[in-house]
Amino acid sequence: MVIKNVSLETVIGVTSKIPANIMPEIAFAGKSNVGKSSLINALMNRKSLARTSSQPGKTQTINFYNINDELYFVDLPGYGYAKVSRQEKEKWGRMIERYLRQSKVLKAVFLLVDIRHDPSENDKIMYDWICANGFHPVIIATKADKINRSQLQKQIKAVRQGLAVDQDTIVIPFSAQTKQGREEIYELIDSMIEPSGKEG
Repeated sequence: MVIKNVSLETVIGVTSKIPANIMPEIAFAGKSNVGKSSLINALMNRKSLARTSSQPGKTQTINFYNINDELYFVDLPGYGYAKVSRQEKEKWGRMIERYLRQSKVLKAVFLLVDIRHDPSENDKIMYDWICANGFHPVIIATKADKINRSQLQKQIKAVRQGLAVDQDTIVIPFSAQTKQGREEIYELIDSMIEPSGKEG
């Protein structure tokens, strides 16, 4: 995948309609401080198109980024932050669920977890919830540069066990700093959005 042009095309809030896009969509979910904006910026080759913030829970909308006029990266609101009322969280939950159920072109959901820690209760709930909505999430284990290389396999195993993922679930260690894992994610996305019947 070569990123030529990207733009933030659509932003929807809790009351907005889900856009009826025609191009394939790849969605990104993860708790607020897991590095979701950093991942999306790294994939888009942009410094700060997806807003990163030291304040968790900044993404309170679903943001659709048009990539090369070929597909969309869809940034879902972060979950698991303390400062937001329960009511607010439930609204966002319903908004995400509506999106997962109504999008006709959503090809995959990437769930981000922090590789340094065992998955949290919120991570597990989110994983099960994505599965319940008919998707088999790809796990992106972020902040891989923050652990020793020798710890990598042990932490990936902890992520797999913590989420109780299926055996064939893909787990990709990723670092926004070193771009480790980026090419692997590109290849995966390319394989997902290729029109069926088209050879390699």
